[in-house]
Order: sequence, then structure tokens, then C-alpha cells
Amino acid sequence: MKQLRAIFMFGLALPAWAQYAGPAILSRGEAPAAMTEPTVDFAFSVALTANYSKGLLGVATNSQGELVNDASYGAGLSLGLSGSHRWRHTRLGVNYSGSVYDYLNASYFAGINQAISIGLTHQFSRHILFTLRESSGWFTQFPASTASLSSSVPFDPSQGEIPTTDFYDNRTIYSTTIANLIYQATSRLSFSLGGGYFTDLRRSADLYSATGESATADAQYRLSRHVTVGGQYGFAHYGFSQGIGHSYIYSSTLSISARFDRWTELSLFGGAARVASSFEESVPINPAFLAILCPSGIVANCNLPNSLVINNNTFWAPDFGIRFSRAFERGVAYLNAGERLNPGNGLFLTSRAETAAVGYGYSGLRKWSLNVGGYYVRALSVGNVQGGYGQLTGSFSMSHRILPHLSLVASLSATKYQSSSFADYNHLTYFASIGLGFSSKDIPVRFF
Repeated sequence: MKQLRAIFMFGLALPAWAQYAGPAILSRGEAPAAMTEPTVDFAFSVALTANYSKGLLGVATNSQGELVNDASYGAGLSLGLSGSHRWRHTRLGVNYSGSVYDYLNASYFAGINQAISIGLTHQFSRHILFTLRESSGWFTQFPASTASLSSSVPFDPSQGEIPTTDFYDNRTIYSTTIANLIYQATSRLSFSLGGGYFTDLRRSADLYSATGESATADAQYRLSRHVTVGGQYGFAHYGFSQGIGHSYIYSSTLSISARFDRWTELSLFGGAARVASSFEESVPINPAFLAILCPSGIVANCNLPNSLVINNNTFWAPDFGIRFSRAFERGVAYLNAGERLNPGNGLFLTSRAETAAVGYGYSGLRKWSLNVGGYYVRALSVGNVQGGYGQLTGSFSMSHRILPHLSLVASLSATKYQSSSFADYNHLTYFASIGLGFSSKDIPVRFF
């Protein structure tokens, strides 16, 4: 009798084992669901590379009053650590890359680039799930792959306040932390409460640093195994250094996520955001006032400073995002696009940004590991300086195992900064490197 009961219970369990998780929800920052299934072994890497950069741009001008724009050969030492591990109720994913580099003809651009992403999920009980996402870094030269998906970290960095459009080669320290508590009320209905904090600290006193907080609440309902719908409310605050101003953003969106098969997903959300911003603005003094404030007859030579006014601005803006992904055993191909508010790049502040990205990454092949991607943004600054700006970036990184634990590594990236409002913003920069790398495991080196 006991054996028959065990066989019966086993038969009931089979359909449940055959089922897979529902589609990932982009508005919650989730990476494609299929990416969370495989485990990428932790591996440490180190490499020596020869580099070449063109278009190095400093926060300064030369004797002709032009922006410092240099090109130079150099060398670098790179470190990497990536991988994920799953316990019974917890999953941890880590992706770290760091480099120290110097240039022969432009040593003042030498510095350190490093970035780490950590994704942690923990199932407290059958109904309560906790997620923590952390992205932090320090860079002097803006990295091309800031917002690309990683096979080892279970979240989508495009949904966090991570720098993506920094213009100058100047030290920036950033950190974005987002935590969510998800309550699974029934097998179909779930609720999420989340909060986050970010900071972008820039060394140059002529660039603006930014800090901010965010909070979100949503409800999601699974119509079927393959489709989930829901709605979200969000709040964000951006504050800027030197007391120049701040922005408050209130958004409401609806979302739908679909999973066509085990590996292919589409997730999107859309709605509107109400933005209330306040910034200091320098304006020329009225000539009629100058006639009173300056001595008679020499108004033209009066050097009184411009007056400061507070520019308050309230408007509505679209808030949407879409991602199509195709996952593989240890990688993912993706295409995403959207329009959202962001805190700018230290030169331009609060901005409406239209973005699009495409990428493919794979880690864990016997001989090869690679990452290729493209990123486009067109932004409209609504903060301290009014005007449009954007960029187009392409990047490629690869490693090929030539001996046990030893790989050939190479990378190439190019960024075209563009603006129809400011001619001097139009600028091309690119970076190339090649070298040899060592991996702690008998797999290709991973730095991406």
C-alpha cells in the first residue's frame, strides 16, 4: 500500500517538475528567466595587454582654447572574477572586472577602471522572495559595456541608474543598490515592494555629481504559464552637487511579459512619468538695471555677475521599455529599447533618454568566450542646460584558449558622441587591446 501511494505521489509530481518558471518581468529588473537556470562556475582571470586609445578627452582646454583630445599607446593589467552558485534557497551571481593602465604620450589619462555586479536572491518561505542587486564601479575612461547583460548575474542593469553616457575621461565612482521583497499571494498573483539608492561621484569640480533614491510597488498576475500582466507605480529623486537643483519623478506603467518557449522571451512596460524639477539658472542682468547699478557712461564695461534665478519645470514624459531575448545554456542574445528619465552625465543633468541596445554574450565554451554589443542613446536635457545629446557605441571582446589556463584576449570599442545643439560635443573615441590572459580554470578567460 505504501509503495502504491509513493508511486501515485510521484506521478502527481511529474507535471510540476516539467513546468518551468514564468517569463521574467523587465519592470522589476529581472534578467531573462532562462539565464537563472544554469550555473556558471566561478573563475578568476588575469591578463597583460597592449592598448591603444584615440579621442582621450580631458576636462580642460589647450592653449588654443580647444578641448584636450589625445591619442596614445599604452599597457594594462586586467583582473576578472565571475560566476554563480545556487544553494537550496539562495542564488548568488558575481561579475567583476578591473584594470590598471598607463599611456606613453598621455600619462595624465592613466588610471583604474573597475566594476562589480552582484545579484542575490533568497527564498525566505514559499510565499516570500528577497532580491538584492548591486552595481558599483570606478572608471577614468568610460567603459563600453556598462549596461550589458551578464551570464552570471541575474538582473538587467539597464533598469538601474548606472552611468551610460559619460563624456569626459575623468574619474567617476558610481554605486546603485536596489532591493525588492516579493510576496507570492497565490500561484498566479504576486506583489513587490522595492527601494534603491544611487550615487555618481565625479572628481572634477566642473562636473556635477548626483545622488538619488527610488521606490516602487507593483502587482503582477499570471494569465497562464506563458503570460504575465501587471501594473507598477514608481518614485525617484535626483539631487545634484553644488546645490544646483533636483528632480522628482512619479511614474505609472502597465506591463506584459511573454515566454514563447523555454529560451525565448518578450517583456515590456509602458506608461507616463510626471517630472518636477528645479534648477539654478544664470541669466544676464537687465540693461535697465545696469544703468542704475553701474556708473554713468561706462555701462558697457561694467563687470557685474549674471543674476541667478530658480527655473521650475513640470512636465509629463513617456516611460516605457521593451526587451526581446533568446537565452542559451551559458549566455544570451538580446535586443532592448525604451525611453526613461535619467540623472544625466555630469555635464547635462536630468534628461529624457531614448535608448536601444543589442548584444550577445557567451561564457563557458571550451575554446571561446565572447561578448559583442551595440548601444544607442538620444537624450534631451531638461535640467541645468537645455539641449540634445547622445551617443552610438559598439564593442567586441573575446578570449580564445590556446593552452590549458592560457588564453589570447582582445577587445575593441568605439563611441561616437553627437549633438545637434552643441557642435563641440560631436566627438569620436575608440579603444583597442590585445594580450595574454591566465584563468584559474581550464576555460577561456572571462572579463565581461
